[in-house]
Amino acid sequence: MNDAPKVGFVSLGCPKNLVDSERILTRLRAEGYLFSDDYADADLVIVNTCGFIDEAVEESLDTIGEALSENGKVIVTGCLGVRDEEILEAHPNVLAITGPHAFEEVVRDVHRHLPAPHDPFVSLVPPQGVKLTPKHYAYVKISEGCNHRCSFCIIPQMRGDLVSRPLSEVMQEAENLVASGVRELLVVSQDTSAYGVDIKYRPDFWKGRPIASRIFELANELGKLQAWIRLHYVYPYPHVDDLIPLMAEGHILPYLDMPLQHGSEAVLKRMRRPAATEKVLERIHRWRQSCPQLTLRSTFIVGFPGETDDDFERLLDFLQQAQLDRVGCFAYSPVEGAAANAFPGQVPEELKQHRLERFMQLQAQISAEKLQRKIGSKQIVLVDEVHADHVVARSEADAPEIDGNVLINGSWDLEPGDFVEVKITTATEHDLYAEV
Repeated sequence: MNDAPKVGFVSLGCPKNLVDSERILTRLRAEGYLFSDDYADADLVIVNTCGFIDEAVEESLDTIGEALSENGKVIVTGCLGVRDEEILEAHPNVLAITGPHAFEEVVRDVHRHLPAPHDPFVSLVPPQGVKLTPKHYAYVKISEGCNHRCSFCIIPQMRGDLVSRPLSEVMQEAENLVASGVRELLVVSQDTSAYGVDIKYRPDFWKGRPIASRIFELANELGKLQAWIRLHYVYPYPHVDDLIPLMAEGHILPYLDMPLQHGSEAVLKRMRRPAATEKVLERIHRWRQSCPQLTLRSTFIVGFPGETDDDFERLLDFLQQAQLDRVGCFAYSPVEGAAANAFPGQVPEELKQHRLERFMQLQAQISAEKLQRKIGSKQIVLVDEVHADHVVARSEADAPEIDGNVLINGSWDLEPGDFVEVKITTATEHDLYAEV
């Protein structure tokens, strides 16, 4: 443990601050950090500040300056941390700033700038955590809950309103995953495009910089990691337009998963969804002009209470116009507690299944035509499985488990997680075949 990272710590202010300091130190010591009472001997210094009166503010700022001068790596926490602009004006080079009682945030900041010692013989949990996905891809949840009140859904009743995770916490998790060998990060939440709404897009510190807690800024930071970044469950809000240039430039994958649910405004209103199908079509058209390689996936519901033959035809017309790349569809099924259960005009099961079949036949035709156009193109694919006589991989247009695959015949010296360039030779309704 002689090589364990060392942390210097200065605790200012009242006994309550001292207790906070003790909690932080206890957590760090449990993780294997050592402590130093000498600035020069420490790898990093934490200053727990006081901001109650002017003299305390002055003492805190002076202490931060002294630590920066003697050590250079300083994390600031405590009461003065709520006045981050004042701290940054005096000391713009501090690594991170948090307010009082921010135990988890302080430890997170320490991890980011001075990773915890990891002994595979002692540590029970790897830095990236325990994962249930294959080693080369992972899901990153950026928020919990949802602010929508869709009449067919009970997610808000189960999980509450939207609660966004701190941006730096998301980034630290993503960075740990990539460092562990993950090659694709799939960003998920109930409403990914609403990230940060609940905290008014409040800035969070990452790599010593304040960054707004908003989906564009988060996607931009994730795009700096050496991995594919794939966005799921993105509502077509106007600010999603800002993400398209990131995709066109190859910063994140040109892929959007949008749960549109229907193409009839009358049904969308009963679903309590944004009823603006024409605007959605206009937006999709603009996106594809800016990013021709964009892949759009969505899910729909047929047989929703009150859905007429005209509503269903409007849905098919929308599908034809939108020309979505990947589509899933479900026949409406009542969920206990959902408002739609009490709606009039329940659709008979036989009619639901008939509409579902017609929907999927049309989409299968659209998908097949779009995949046929890829024959002859070169694609970078990510290997998922390697078998004796073939390889299963995915292109940028394919999310794991829900989209298609790129199948490569033959025996190849590849491993899951490898990227390889292939040429598309054949296409079916769902999958592509290729040669290396």
